[in-house]
Formats: sequence, C-alpha cells, structure tokens
Amino acid sequence: MSREQTIPVLDLKDFTSGSSQTQKKFVEDLGRALNDIGFFALENHGINPGLIDRAYGVCQKFFELSANTKQKYEDLTIKGQRGFTSFGREHAKDNPNPDLKEFWHVGRELKQGRTYPEPYPANLWPSEVSEFKPTMLELYEQLEACALSLLDACSLYIDEDRYFLRESATDGNSILRVIHYPPIPETANAASIRAAAHEDINLITLLCESTADGLELLQRDGQWRPIRSLRGQIIVDSGDMIQNLTNGLIKSTTHRVVNPDNSKDRRFSMPFFVHPKSSFDLSPRQNSIRRTGGKKLYPDITAGQYLDQRLNEIGLKAKK
Repeated sequence: MSREQTIPVLDLKDFTSGSSQTQKKFVEDLGRALNDIGFFALENHGINPGLIDRAYGVCQKFFELSANTKQKYEDLTIKGQRGFTSFGREHAKDNPNPDLKEFWHVGRELKQGRTYPEPYPANLWPSEVSEFKPTMLELYEQLEACALSLLDACSLYIDEDRYFLRESATDGNSILRVIHYPPIPETANAASIRAAAHEDINLITLLCESTADGLELLQRDGQWRPIRSLRGQIIVDSGDMIQNLTNGLIKSTTHRVVNPDNSKDRRFSMPFFVHPKSSFDLSPRQNSIRRTGGKKLYPDITAGQYLDQRLNEIGLKAKK
C-alpha cells in the first residue's frame, strides 16, 4: 500500500514566514482544499513530534485503567465536554448505532483571577496518571497556536479582516479530544464502526497523526477516500460552523473511521476541535454570500446555540 498522502499537503511556514506572494498562494491553496474536499495535510505546523508521542503514551496509560476507575471521571451534567466519555455512548448525527470508541475531553484550562467570555466547566484530571495533565495542556497550547494561524489564513480567504476568525476563537471553547478505539468487541453492534459518517461541528479541526490509518473522507462523487496517517503531518478539516458562516464557500466534509481488518487492533487519535466563543454570530457573512451566488443558504445562529443543538443530536447532552 502506498504511503503517499491522498489529500493536498500545505506547509505552514509558507504562511507564517514566507514572502507576500508565498503567503497569498498558501491562502489560495488552503481555500481551494477546504472548498473542494474540506481536508488538507499540514507540515511544519509547530507541534513537537516528541510531545505527540508522549501524549499518546499517557493516554494509553489512562485508557488501560479499569472501567470503574475511568467512569469516576464521567460527568453527564456537563454534556461530555470535559473528562471521560465511556465506550459506545456517542453516536453520529442521524445514526442510532453507537461509535466503537471511548474518549477524554480537555478544554481551556481556567486560570485563577482571569475573566473568561463564558462560564466554561473546569477540566477533570486523572490522578492515576500524573503526566496526563501537564502533557495534554502543553499539547493543547501548541495546537491552539497552530490553529490561530490557520484561522488567519481562512479569514483572508473569505475576504474578512485577517484577525476576524482568530478573535472569535481566542479564549473560545476549543477542545482537545483524546480517543481510544479498542479492539472490536465480539458483542459490538454489527452496524457500528469506530466513527460513523459525520461532519465536525466546529470551525476547523486539527488531527494529530493517529497511531493507525482508518480515517476516510466522502468525496463529491460519493466515493470514500482514505487519508494516511503520516509522521510529521497534521490533518486539517473544516466544520459545520465555518460552513454556516461562509454560506458554503468553505465546506464541511463527511468523514468516518472504519474498522480495521484485524479486529484485535487498537487505534488512538487526538483531534483538536477549534470553537469560537458561544456568543459568536455564525450567520452567513455578506462577502461569502456574494461569492456563493448572492442568496443566503444557511441560518442565523450563534456558536453556542449550534453546539448545544449538536450535542443533543449525537447523544452527549444529558437526558432529563
């Protein structure tokens, strides 16, 4: 099997330290990739590869703890937005079959004495794995720095001020999800896969190089395209929020994680979901409406309303 990447590959240094012409080309290439297929791979992204390795090591230590121990960190009242979510609890929108995964959410770490734009829940940390907290917070910080640069490029592509999207996400509700796809249990629902076909909720997602392949995107022709997990690359995709904001100029693409050929194989991945502040207005921008035919195609809605609606649809909102 070829190990070449199957989606466009961009170099972040072209944008952060290149000439004005190189920066302009990066913006055009980014916009074309997100408009055509909704995905691209990113190199020279600034995330330390050794840190990614350490993060996978500590997350493996956590997920190998007993089910009773892990469930101490599952708080249904915060809609799965922090801490542990147990195996099979989440499902894709409009798909009743549970995904074959368990995961942990790390949000913005709240600093004492600092005012935030909304009352974020506090992070939960597993006392059984001492390295978990410092490692994940360092990774969160590096991923966010990369994400903000990419949002600058997205802002330029959609004809807005360079810092329009950066300002929306600064101190926003971005989340690092640490996912464990365990060996497929014999009792698993025959219709379930590791992550059923779905679109991401947020603005953009940065996916650290996973420990195995399995990610696929749905092409416009209806065929599934595998995306390679290659050393040194971050996979970037666009979510429903930026699609709404741009009236479809930037598209959100359906993707999934398929089951392995060997049911005993496990997989870890770490996506960073970039969210704006809940008050941010996702109503289609006039510049994007103009570039997409002149008719508004998506609703007026805030980021907080959008997120709450989707958490209910995917089963993470606590039942009353």
